[in-house]
Amino acid sequence: MLALLVAVQPALAQTNATQAPRAAQKLRDYRINPGDELEIYVWGEERLQRSVKVLPDGTFSYPLVGRVEAAGLLPVDIEKAVTAGLRGQYRDQVPQVTVSVRATAGMQFSVAGKVRAQGTFTPTRYVNVLEAIGMAGGPADFADLNNVTILRKQGDRLVSVRVRLNDVLKGNVRDNVDLPQIETGDTVIVP
Repeated sequence: MLALLVAVQPALAQTNATQAPRAAQKLRDYRINPGDELEIYVWGEERLQRSVKVLPDGTFSYPLVGRVEAAGLLPVDIEKAVTAGLRGQYRDQVPQVTVSVRATAGMQFSVAGKVRAQGTFTPTRYVNVLEAIGMAGGPADFADLNNVTILRKQGDRLVSVRVRLNDVLKGNVRDNVDLPQIETGDTVIVP
């Protein structure tokens, strides 16, 4: 089955090569997660340049600003929050604030069930459900790839997303295959 997964990937690449510009538009902006490490620069103010880690509650502390809510925000949103927090410290305009994601340690998901290497994974980019199973070593023998489930937390609820992968793995790929993208905290279950 693993050989089948490897053999299908070039076919997917060929099918999607002509759609590359459209696929690039589907990429979403990275949102900050607990555990991520951020680099914050306040131009011209060396004493305010810091590397901070987002705490499990989604916040971090920053000099002269205090506690900053970060989870779920874009880096540009954090730039605005730090700029607003520093505004009272400057008579004129606040220097340019830049926030960069140094490490995406908070982007994690788990894969369980009939895969070759169950576990928790920390990708350096967004992955879809097929790539997530590939990171877990691929499906094990007798895996039911037509009943893959993604368990996703949405507020206080747990939502189940069913995915059928047999056709994709057999090379029966339609023009617009929609493989769900994995989000932070997801658990992929391969029965």
